[in-house]
Amino acid sequence: MSKNQSGLSIGFLYDDTLDKNDGVAQYVKTLGAWLTSQGHDVTYLVGNSKIREWKKGRVYSISKNLPVRWGGNRLSISLIPRVRLIKKILDHRKFDVVHVQSPYSPFMAKRVINLLSPEVAVVGTFHVYPANTIAYKSSKALRIIYGRSLLRFDRQISVSSAAQSYAKDAFNIDSEIIPNVVDLERFKSTRAHFEPHKIVFLGRLVERKGVKYLIKAFNLLERNLPDAHLVIAGDGPQRPALEALVKEYNLQAKVSFLGYIEEEDKPSILASAAVACFPSLYGESFGIVLAEAMAAGSGSILAGDNPGYSSTLKEKPELLVDPKNTEEFASKLYGLLVNKKKQREIHDWQNNKAKYFDIEHVGPKMVRVYHEAIASRAKSRHN
Repeated sequence: MSKNQSGLSIGFLYDDTLDKNDGVAQYVKTLGAWLTSQGHDVTYLVGNSKIREWKKGRVYSISKNLPVRWGGNRLSISLIPRVRLIKKILDHRKFDVVHVQSPYSPFMAKRVINLLSPEVAVVGTFHVYPANTIAYKSSKALRIIYGRSLLRFDRQISVSSAAQSYAKDAFNIDSEIIPNVVDLERFKSTRAHFEPHKIVFLGRLVERKGVKYLIKAFNLLERNLPDAHLVIAGDGPQRPALEALVKEYNLQAKVSFLGYIEEEDKPSILASAAVACFPSLYGESFGIVLAEAMAAGSGSILAGDNPGYSSTLKEKPELLVDPKNTEEFASKLYGLLVNKKKQREIHDWQNNKAKYFDIEHVGPKMVRVYHEAIASRAKSRHN
């Protein structure tokens, strides 16, 4: 068992980098930091990363990676794992459990999984919902490539019902839903009353995020609500086209582009929104930014009606919209901005819902899964 008598020795296995703050990296960082604060010994086995430590946990870069696009997302995949370093780490760290972020690379993570000693428990978390048929079919092929490494897992979880269905359909894996996490205390600490008639988008400016349709809906909304203001926080390849669209509609005085946002600035930006709007079209498995907006105290959320976002907001379907239906989109924005009674009702619901994603609520569930996996591993080895 663990050399750390106060807790478990846990290894996070993640093929991508911890240098950025996308959904999976945030999951690993938030959960890992909380586990360390609870007395567990946490190590990060990742692809190329500049950082060498995260919240007192050692970060090992164990692969050379190649940037790629998959399912509408930017990520990097391992091409050349550092096998000698991997073997040295596994021999030295003596993990109780290794927590794999799935789907995983057949080059790096699969290699690590196959090198684990028999007594190490393995837990997987599925974070993905495929953006299109090609992504789904490639996942089917990935299942074949994984081979016996899939049999090494003692427990499997998914961050949402959308990710759960993907794990089952593509990999024939049954999984328990334990949601994505936010540090509620960090977001609550910057809370202030949101600004009336202010709409905020926060995310990468890529096609699947649907910002073009938000601008079109805002153009229609602004005719009925002249003091409305739209803030677009984030950067990406679509920014020049989006700025051109704003100019075409003559909305330069009503639409602000903030550019890339540092992680520490996200809570206050989201807290200022009367409506935090995320009109993603596809490729979402959960939507960590939805939970972050709730935690920050945004007046209301409005999100694209895709499988990932709808699984997160299933209790409030009125907060989902078809971004391409401009009139419906504008109408929903207008209602959320001017209907104070509805706004208070949704705001109260969001405050309660945010607790469901809080690391203080989710973290103990993950520790329970780790212990179950360890017990299952020990039992299987003695049978």
